[in-house]
Amino acid sequence: MARLLLRYSSSLVLASVFVGYGAQSDAGPSVKVLVSLFEARYRAAHTLRAAFLERYIENGHVVHVEAGTAYFRRPGKMRWEYESPEKNLFLVDGRTAWFYVPGDHTVTRVPAKQSTDWRTPLALLAGEMKVSRVCSRIGPALNEKPESPDDVVLSCELRGSSTAPPNGSSPETSAQSGGSGEAIFLEIVKISGELVRVLVRDPGGVGIEFHFANWKADPHVADSLFVFTPPAGVAIVNGDLPAANAIINQ
Repeated sequence: MARLLLRYSSSLVLASVFVGYGAQSDAGPSVKVLVSLFEARYRAAHTLRAAFLERYIENGHVVHVEAGTAYFRRPGKMRWEYESPEKNLFLVDGRTAWFYVPGDHTVTRVPAKQSTDWRTPLALLAGEMKVSRVCSRIGPALNEKPESPDDVVLSCELRGSSTAPPNGSSPETSAQSGGSGEAIFLEIVKISGELVRVLVRDPGGVGIEFHFANWKADPHVADSLFVFTPPAGVAIVNGDLPAANAIINQ
């Protein structure tokens, strides 16, 4: 249970897209082109589905892995079905974020706009896909190696970040030099804009990776998939769960 709670913490991070206007490199497309590809790929669909793998990382070591299926639906709804190593559910119905652990007979709920869960900003995939609403600065993530030579990794400074990077520095440089915010990275396929991986790393050495595969646009799924009704006998707790570092160290 402690490891399951890890993903339910941190500030609004895990931005799924970046906006910027500099060149990626002489050999590749500009950041602006990459973002345009990403927006075009996901904006048209009413519903999206993908297989996902989550890896929880502490001080460079993988401490836990989970997998399942994620759904995104306009406007502002998403559903994360965890299938391995045990079943649980994270659901945003447009107004409320729910986290249900069947084995513990508990569900946590919080207004979606107040959720500090790592997954919450990915609801952008179920929105208008205007990525400038998420990130104020981007740049090539020079120290983050993509998983494939066909991919590129970008770094992002979230809008509203409490610590702005020095003039001329990239978001990645600021985060790695001791900034107070999380370092956020996005890996996409250069020629298509497909989202492959999102990495969030906080200054305390705690991180999480979301890997995505088998994207499907507009699969046939019922509206009821994005509605949560607490089962009888399940305890409902209001508010976010404890911070990640506290959970890991228990």
